[in-house]
Amino acid sequence: MGRFVFLMLLIVGLAAESPRADAQIIRKAGQFLQTAFDESATDSVTPALAPAAERENSRADSATVEELAMKIREMQLNEVMLRSELESARTRNQEEDSLRDARRRHTVDSLRAVTPGVPVLVENDTLFMLYAPFGAYSPEDRATRIADTIMKIAGAGRLSRDSVYTRENEEYVDIMYGDRILMSVTLQDALWQNTSQKKLAENYGRIIDAKIDYLRKENSFWQILRRAGLFVAVLVIQYLVFKLINYLFRRLRRRIIRFKQQRLKPLYIRDYELLNKRRLTRVLILASNLVRWMLLATVLIFTVPILFAIFPQTENLALRIFVYILSPVRMVLKGILNYIPNLFIIGVIWICVRYIVRGIHYIAEEIHSEKLKISGFYPDWARPTFNIIRFMLYAFMIAMIYPYLPGSESGVFQGISVFVGLIVSLGSSTVISNFIAGFVITYMRPFREGDFIKVKDTVGNVIEKTPFVTRLRTIKNEVVTIPNSFIMSSDTVNYSASARRYGLIVHTVMTMGYEVPWRKVHDLLIRAALHTPGILHEPQPFVLELELNDNYMSYQINAYTDNADELPRLTSDLLQNIQDYFHDAGVELVAPHYFATRDGSASRIPPDRRPR
Repeated sequence: MGRFVFLMLLIVGLAAESPRADAQIIRKAGQFLQTAFDESATDSVTPALAPAAERENSRADSATVEELAMKIREMQLNEVMLRSELESARTRNQEEDSLRDARRRHTVDSLRAVTPGVPVLVENDTLFMLYAPFGAYSPEDRATRIADTIMKIAGAGRLSRDSVYTRENEEYVDIMYGDRILMSVTLQDALWQNTSQKKLAENYGRIIDAKIDYLRKENSFWQILRRAGLFVAVLVIQYLVFKLINYLFRRLRRRIIRFKQQRLKPLYIRDYELLNKRRLTRVLILASNLVRWMLLATVLIFTVPILFAIFPQTENLALRIFVYILSPVRMVLKGILNYIPNLFIIGVIWICVRYIVRGIHYIAEEIHSEKLKISGFYPDWARPTFNIIRFMLYAFMIAMIYPYLPGSESGVFQGISVFVGLIVSLGSSTVISNFIAGFVITYMRPFREGDFIKVKDTVGNVIEKTPFVTRLRTIKNEVVTIPNSFIMSSDTVNYSASARRYGLIVHTVMTMGYEVPWRKVHDLLIRAALHTPGILHEPQPFVLELELNDNYMSYQINAYTDNADELPRLTSDLLQNIQDYFHDAGVELVAPHYFATRDGSASRIPPDRRPR
């Protein structure tokens, strides 16, 4: 009987070790126990047998034990096989679950970049984002329902922080407020947030809990009363600041008027009176008014957002107004800070070009003053060449600076540049032709500043040469501006150049009748020329007989001078001397067709010039 008890305990132990053992093992164990109990009952009612019967029973028992041992080993083997199958099934289930989770995560990751989250907004405050639907509800519907539920709880006045908790179900985790469901966290929500359902629900619960506590405080009576008092206080402070600013600027106005009467002096730029006392006073008062309005506007800019920020309902509006005000200022300041390196580069380029231009200007002035002489380079080329080099350097500087200008990469800036270039190219053909003509005139050297020249029908002194025009001052002090392209296409006579190099010939033509000997006419004309101030004695003046006419001879007196600027005066003086010398010699200056009948009429010679 003890062996049977031992075997029974062994079978029960094996079954306890493997609660998932096959039903076949349990059934065989039951049959074995039933057989054991039956044998035990038979032993208890059967009288003691003879020794031979006992040995027979002993052998039978040994056989039974061996059979049971074999069955136990068989059951153990079956148990091992069952455990192996269970482990394989568990492993397969885990792998399937992992693959399913991986596919879900891959789907969520592929949608994460293109799926915007839906914020749960409570009083314009974003609590968290929702991405996944829940049943028939889209993320937008879920966010709206959650926000409405929180606001209804807040409006009911039954706010308690301790009532928010989580409750787990088979497929999702509920966030509860008392007996009311605020929201349900699904497995997809957890996948979108890369966490577990329970952790995500606890996180959302803490956020909702903090929001409920905030609403509880913000909607209290004393908080509303405090906001109203703060609103009134801000209004009072703003009014007092306005009064103070106006009072200070009224005093400043009176001081400006008093300063005008006592110390204010007119503003001069060199010798020009830019602003007298009255105008300067008006400018100062206008500047003070502008500063006053700027201060008042600044106060409004800061106080209006503060007034809106006092109440939660308008807090977002206050923030928006403040952003609208500060965004341009911040953008400008940020642009200035970011532009500082470019500004430094532009400054370096400008300084380098400036000092290069100064050095070239110094060399040009030295050449112009003939302190520095370069073979084949005339002094009057110095300044025009300097102007051309300066223009090219500044153009090069602009080309280097252009990429560093703010907005140079924008399409608008480039479009404006192209438009301006097109306008200049279309409207500057005449300007460019004048510039090229001026360039050619400069290096052809047909005249210099101060020369007495004749261009077409205009005679005068050159007072200015520019790359585009040349200005002449006539003998009547008229300033005539002539385009350089017109000079290039016209005949130019330079009297000064001839006077400096060869001596300019002053000439005039007169006619005399044949009754006056030509030798006497020659002598009188030469003496009149030699006694004219400004006429050179070497080379000597000479007379040319131009034409034999019917009633008279044409004579031309030619005299040399080295002062072309006095050409009109010299011609006038020469004509005066001719009259004097001919009258002194008793030669009448009468028209060739004039017939003098000497029947007692007086001579045409002036009385004071008649020979005695």
